[in-house]
Amino acid sequence: MTSTPTPSTLGTVFVTGGSSGLGAAVVAAVLKAGGTPAVIDLSPPEDHSLAHVTADLSDSAAAAAAVERLVTEVGPPDAVVTAAGTDACGPLSGVSTEDWERVVRVNLFGTAAVVRAALPHLETNRGRVVTVASTLGLKAVGDATAYCASKFGVVGFTRSLATGLAGRVGVTLLVPGGMRTRFFDGRTEQYRPGPDAPLNDPEDVATTVLFALQQPPGCELRELVVASSTEPSWP
Repeated sequence: MTSTPTPSTLGTVFVTGGSSGLGAAVVAAVLKAGGTPAVIDLSPPEDHSLAHVTADLSDSAAAAAAVERLVTEVGPPDAVVTAAGTDACGPLSGVSTEDWERVVRVNLFGTAAVVRAALPHLETNRGRVVTVASTLGLKAVGDATAYCASKFGVVGFTRSLATGLAGRVGVTLLVPGGMRTRFFDGRTEQYRPGPDAPLNDPEDVATTVLFALQQPPGCELRELVVASSTEPSWP
């Protein structure tokens, strides 16, 4: 009879966007499971005892420097979760070039910069990467050109990364639907979900991230779509 593989230990997990939303939920889940989270975010986490570096992930050099600083402080990562994200809603002609490009820089370039900086350590540790795309990285909607472009980019980046790192680093693409976070704060009403909108709790989505991180070496969860059963942007 074949025994069930024992889940791998989490070790040290670098989480971008770990001060709020899904990132904070992942940090809490890692802590609860006995791992050591370390945060890269524009703002520090509420729990200042957590290892963290404040960095603007729209700046690729700053993102890479944040990874190296965390390596110095807590050691090399066993996993990286790229949960940082931003948006600028509106028709293309109504969103400034600066705001539009910042969305792409944070969501796509920031993801790539953090993974690139962490990759030598992950290859040594045979670690894991979980990137966070969106259902809007699979199905486009109006007035979200920057967000859709960035998240479609994360999907392509991650699929290519998984192919190139097969057998060396585990790579999982997480595709979440809308969640009950502060991501929608500050938007005009037309771009905010209503009180009855089908949204998932970020804590529930974080458990799927943990599941991916705890798979034994050689077992890959390549892609995870996690959405409310009535998510309008899926399928």
